[in-house]
Amino acid sequence: MLSRRQCMLAGALYGLAPLHAAQSAGAGDPLNSPQWPTLQQEYLGGAPVRFTDAVRLRTPAFAEDPLNVPVQVDARALADETDSPIRRIVVLADRNPIRQVLGFEPLRALPVLAFRMRLEQASPVRALVQTHDGQWHGGGAMIQAAGGGCTVPGASRADGSWKDTLGQVQARVFPNLIEGSRRLRLRVMHPMDTGLVDGIPAFHLEQLELVDSGDQPWWRLTLHEPVSENPLLTLELPSEVPPAFRLRGQDNNGNRVDAEVRT
Repeated sequence: MLSRRQCMLAGALYGLAPLHAAQSAGAGDPLNSPQWPTLQQEYLGGAPVRFTDAVRLRTPAFAEDPLNVPVQVDARALADETDSPIRRIVVLADRNPIRQVLGFEPLRALPVLAFRMRLEQASPVRALVQTHDGQWHGGGAMIQAAGGGCTVPGASRADGSWKDTLGQVQARVFPNLIEGSRRLRLRVMHPMDTGLVDGIPAFHLEQLELVDSGDQPWWRLTLHEPVSENPLLTLELPSEVPPAFRLRGQDNNGNRVDAEVRT
């Protein structure tokens, strides 16, 4: 099996790049990516995917900073179209040396998520959404990039400041930015090392979840190395929320995240 480094060596305007809805679940990939069949088998077990404009992935057409590429995934239209709640969302970057970016279970939150990611080279980035009926639906965009986002250290690693801020959380809730919701924006301080920089092993957040006072989760995230350092996440909660939550999580070295989030 090739190492991640071997795989890596082998291998302007902000807007929406729409995917025209396919006629059937067996239709081809609208992004015409030669990596797609392998991704479909590896991450979905070969399950069929219906590509549709109802899964919206917004991102710049060109990644000016390949270490911090903004991405927004919005599957609200899909939930309305299929009349089935969203079970999970998986974000993949076809040509990254580490292709899996994150997984998101909305649970009680809206199926909307914004974050920043690293991009090693020009690549399709896609959101694959599973509804509660078990069906998969896909959307995505092609992002052009000068490259190198996965193979250079982040700023906090380069200056050593990550040691002083590791695990710190900043959070704020904004009311009514989307009708019927409250926007949660949070940052978790972490270097999110990919393991592809000489002498720096992989060191990244693995899990985050937002829980209420009854220990019930409102959303869960699984993060992988391509998420940018000091992850900045934006999520949408229902309009009626408790006065406080706890954000909990851990990284791949067992370091814990535990912080109060006031609403």
